[in-house]
Amino acid sequence: QVQLVESGGGLVQVGDSLRLSCAASGLIFRYYTMGWFRQAPGKEREFVAAFSWSGSSTNYADSVKGRFSISRDNAKNTVYLQITSLKPEDTAVYYCAADRWGTGVAADYEYDYWGQGTQVTVSS
Repeated sequence: QVQLVESGGGLVQVGDSLRLSCAASGLIFRYYTMGWFRQAPGKEREFVAAFSWSGSSTNYADSVKGRFSISRDNAKNTVYLQITSLKPEDTAVYYCAADRWGTGVAADYEYDYWGQGTQVTVSS
């Protein structure tokens, strides 16, 4: 079965950096556009970033451009999310998701598989 396992979250300070990882198994990783989403307490889940299956494009939410960077390693079946200059409003559960042949859209209903999430808490 398909599994997406996120890691790398934790309690950090304002201004810190963090790298989240998502290891995929049970699927042909290179066929899938990989996305990151987050959900803050009391808020809707929101799109953060995506990296296309072809490796040719990335997509970011306007709110994270310049601070977040998504990358992938097809040899390791892993997608990463590098976060810099963390802010309290980045506090959320971060989820990775996989969309077969996806175009990197922000709509969560397009994604076929989801991980269980990793908590990021930014303390001021």
